[in-house]
Amino acid sequence: FLFPHTEEHPFNHLIDTLKDGDRKYFNPQKLNDARYNKLPLSIRVLLEAAIRKCDGFYVKEEDVHNILDWSEQQNVAEVPFPPARVLLQDFTGIPAMVDLAAMRDAVTKHGVDPGLVNPVCPTDLIVDHSLQIDLNKCAIQNAPNPGGGDSQSQGPPSRPSPARPTPRRGSQCGGERGSCSKGGCSDTPGRPATAVQQIENTPLLCPFHLQPLFQTETSTYNHTFLTFFLRLSLFPLKWCSKAFKNVNVVAPDVGAVHQLNLEYLSRVVQESQGFIYPDSVVGTDSHTTMINGLGILGWGVGGIESEAVMLGQPISLTLPQVVGCRLVGSVNILATSIDIVLGITKHLRQAGIAGKFVEFFGPGVSQLSVPDRTTIANMCPEYNATVSFFPVDHVTLKHFKQTNFTEEKLELLEAYLKAVKLFRNYEDSSEDPQYSEVIEINLSSMVPHVSGPKRPQDRVAVSSMKEDFQSCLNEKVGFKGFHISKEKQESLVPFLHGGQEYELAHGSVVIAAVISCTNNCNPSVMLTAGLLAKKAVEAGLIVKPYIRTSLAPGSGMVTHYLNTSGVLPYLSQLGFEVIGYGCATCVGNTAPLPETVSEAIKEGDLVACGVLSGNRHFEGRLCDCVRANYLASPPLVVAYAIAGTVSINFEKEPLGVTSEGKEVYLRDVWPTREEVQQIEQDKVISSIFTELRARREKGNTFWDNLECPESVVFPWDPKSTYIRSPSFFNKLCKEVQPPQSIENAHALLFLGDKVTTDHISPAGSIARVSAAARYLLSKRLTPREFNSYGARRGNDAVMTRGTFASIKLQNRFIGKPGPKTVHIPSGQTLDVFEAVERYQRDGVPLIILAGKQYGSGNSRDWAAKGPYLLGVRAVIAESFEKMHKNHLVGMGIAPLQFLPGQSADSLELCGKEKFTITLPEDLSPKQILTVKTSSGKTFSVTTLFDSEMDVAFYRHGGLLRYVARTML
Repeated sequence: FLFPHTEEHPFNHLIDTLKDGDRKYFNPQKLNDARYNKLPLSIRVLLEAAIRKCDGFYVKEEDVHNILDWSEQQNVAEVPFPPARVLLQDFTGIPAMVDLAAMRDAVTKHGVDPGLVNPVCPTDLIVDHSLQIDLNKCAIQNAPNPGGGDSQSQGPPSRPSPARPTPRRGSQCGGERGSCSKGGCSDTPGRPATAVQQIENTPLLCPFHLQPLFQTETSTYNHTFLTFFLRLSLFPLKWCSKAFKNVNVVAPDVGAVHQLNLEYLSRVVQESQGFIYPDSVVGTDSHTTMINGLGILGWGVGGIESEAVMLGQPISLTLPQVVGCRLVGSVNILATSIDIVLGITKHLRQAGIAGKFVEFFGPGVSQLSVPDRTTIANMCPEYNATVSFFPVDHVTLKHFKQTNFTEEKLELLEAYLKAVKLFRNYEDSSEDPQYSEVIEINLSSMVPHVSGPKRPQDRVAVSSMKEDFQSCLNEKVGFKGFHISKEKQESLVPFLHGGQEYELAHGSVVIAAVISCTNNCNPSVMLTAGLLAKKAVEAGLIVKPYIRTSLAPGSGMVTHYLNTSGVLPYLSQLGFEVIGYGCATCVGNTAPLPETVSEAIKEGDLVACGVLSGNRHFEGRLCDCVRANYLASPPLVVAYAIAGTVSINFEKEPLGVTSEGKEVYLRDVWPTREEVQQIEQDKVISSIFTELRARREKGNTFWDNLECPESVVFPWDPKSTYIRSPSFFNKLCKEVQPPQSIENAHALLFLGDKVTTDHISPAGSIARVSAAARYLLSKRLTPREFNSYGARRGNDAVMTRGTFASIKLQNRFIGKPGPKTVHIPSGQTLDVFEAVERYQRDGVPLIILAGKQYGSGNSRDWAAKGPYLLGVRAVIAESFEKMHKNHLVGMGIAPLQFLPGQSADSLELCGKEKFTITLPEDLSPKQILTVKTSSGKTFSVTTLFDSEMDVAFYRHGGLLRYVARTML
């Protein structure tokens, strides 16, 4: 994506300059076409990029005219989009860089200079998704109203005792020796980023024995652990930062990827080679869409697509329909931005806008702050929109004045956006573009909700929570139900924790997490949670010590304003400590619950609950024994943690009872909107951004001191269980083979509806009885060192064995949840990977049968890479989630769709037939193919190749092999 020579550029007549005369830009208004003024602003960004990057190869003049003719070409024309930059987090960044390193090896074998394999598009890689909670505060000393922990003490939080409490002799973990016999407290090099946040006068506890650790031992734990992590997991990234051009790696513990994208990496207007143009981004983090709240077009892609963009390929998309979302009315005083998010989510999900752009307009938009907008934009993947775009207006500019944007930058930004009509006045309806359709939402209708217990789209009004949970217990097992018999619904299971007896019941909260998703870009909801905690502590309320509480902010900015506003100590008293910066609970990186709690849940077959302020909560994701999980705003997470149950009516029942027997209701401690806004204005100021930028520029000592060679090809370590050269380029040759028909294939799995990427490729902990565990045991690792699938995404041997390893996988061959399937020739029930080994040994090709919305959920490249390495040639489903369908194409797996009205059931397929799919040499997009079965049935399917580029990727065996072959 180099700028063409302007004299050869087909649209050089559109080049214009700002008043200063120094900065050039392509001005679409010089097309003198009235259609431009009616285009949605998000489409104008696509148009500008196509004009600027038009080179006759990747982007053609026809593409520009198709975008300009959006009103007629929407949902018809396939157009390219070259984004300004790529954003990676380490879960997908590490395998992406591993793939590029392997590609260098592959082209080297053919005599090609490996130095040619470089990202062309500027790429930022943020190390943030490796955070795992191993140690958290389980005891609080010297607090007047302890909100968690096993012992009480005296003194207000503002005046801590000067001396650290000394554990009684022999009570610390490991006795007088000061070390744990488990070996997991001071020297456990197996987890990639444990966060240990030391709070003054609070002893750190051994995660095995819940006994205090000596300070020196804790320091040893941290130092030993971090050094090990950097050597094993960060070494490849450090090498990439040196070996590859156009790659910027942000060191660990600086901040979460989406937060840094908002605060640090966003430019709104980019400058390069004397040209200015709109900022845009594609990212491998599901929260990339938050950036649309700043007026920057961006969305999430898989690791496969991101690698293509890095290597010079534009994103290929069908010119989208754009839904105009008109906001009117005033925000309800008690509603937080999360309520607005979930309210809009419900409206848009019901509207059926999958794959479309959403663009906000109307007078109600001006009432929303930029943090409100980014919070709303963040949730667009949950209603299956591609983006939720908020064009820049005066509110956006006011926000930038509080950040690190200079006056000169702000003047440039405003002048350019107005020159190309990318600036909006939401009060002026004459500026409203033409949309595919318009949905009107009244902000005053938003009331507090939570979402769950299994899916983000199932919203429950807080006022109806108790009744709804009861109905979930009664309903049959499904998207909401748990089918608990009437006689067991009142079960109470006593257990001991820290020497004290407690009881668990259905609805008991055991995990409460304010995590680094969705909310942390919005100070109002976090400050509301902090003020609620302050008022609760002052009222004498506590959180029961067995509840796994945590606070994982998106960046240091959040900690800064919580601390300077004086609410952080009160959150800590309730157990919500800052455990680090990055994704933790949301991606399944929660330490196991206390053993007595887990045993009590299993003994009573209880529907225990987790409450978190994120946007991912599929059943079993947080913890395999926690069946009900609810998404809630941060203050409601705190409230439910204090209540200890979700089965509560906050309007009629007290939040808690003080030690003096006084009942305290939620309304007694809920802060007013005016209180929150005043603190937000006082604390979230430009000095915060200045301090954070200085912190980022300071860097990370471990990262800075980490040594790696200056080699052009990566020095693979054959002993590493984290990083391994993948086998995607095996038998790579220069010649492209014609499509090979799939003959006599067996169905590896027979799946139903809504199979998520979590089912296909789990990101959480590795079960001890899994195929991946057996592989790691063979490498002489202990279960404590297994870590998570997410942390081992750079090892294809682990990830392949982890494919379809979810305990919640519903395979119709088996009839119950679990990572099992039937090896059809023998009739044996085996682990999925064991069955694959037999099929591969016998040379049997594999397919997958599925229902509706196959591959839903968040983007995950290994959900396509894993099946590819298992030998899956095609997936036949009733419908696909679009991004996952693209990933399948990108890995050379054919996505085939039953004809409308047909399914495996309607065709009376049992799944145990042999399937033959004939692929013609002149394979084309949307082609109808015939499938023959060994039982004599024949049916048709549609190839879901959207473009000739998709067909090319498939013919080459996937995008990676396509790119490598072009270099050969």
